[in-house]
Amino acid sequence: MGLTPEILLHGYSIGIFPMAEHRDDPEVFWVDPRKRGILPIQNLHVSRSLAKAMRKTTFSMSVNQDFKGVIDGCAARDETWINREIRSLCLRLHRRGKAHSLEIWDGAMLVGGIYGITLGAAFFGESMFSRKENASKMALAACVERLQRGGFTLFDTQFVTDHLARMGAIEVPRARYQNMLNDALTRTASFTSPAHVTLQDVVQRMTQMS
Repeated sequence: MGLTPEILLHGYSIGIFPMAEHRDDPEVFWVDPRKRGILPIQNLHVSRSLAKAMRKTTFSMSVNQDFKGVIDGCAARDETWINREIRSLCLRLHRRGKAHSLEIWDGAMLVGGIYGITLGAAFFGESMFSRKENASKMALAACVERLQRGGFTLFDTQFVTDHLARMGAIEVPRARYQNMLNDALTRTASFTSPAHVTLQDVVQRMTQMS
């Protein structure tokens, strides 16, 4: 029996997540790191240069307007853990309202974005991509601001990259992560409200809160 959306969601609910060795590998394995990457939702670090870029940008943002484009953008790199099965499952979860994307646009061109899966007040950030300078950073900042607005308490980044660390991501032990996850699963949150927010709105609100 292959993976189903229900099995995938159950995995997330108990603290594990799926990966593939590479794009063309049909096998999927479950990962349960000893230390888990999280991005404290109230402590995102937006540098002065990024804040300035967001205030002046001509980029626009949207939510759930091109989930397929975002996941394909994330997978369009030499090394990726997003294989055909994971892609298909995430698309099915998106149709069920359990997976969401945030897009960054330069006119009609998709230049960056982030996508993840939601359960309760937990957001499991899967991947992000950028085709123009600062696009992924703007997507991440806008995503965190949306999680703040929506009542989320956990942003799971799985691992901590240098890029995420510069924006405030930390590692927590597995036991602490499980406690945070269990608490988040008892709560409710919304990723889709408000519908219309600009990048300028995002940086203004986050600057006021810092």
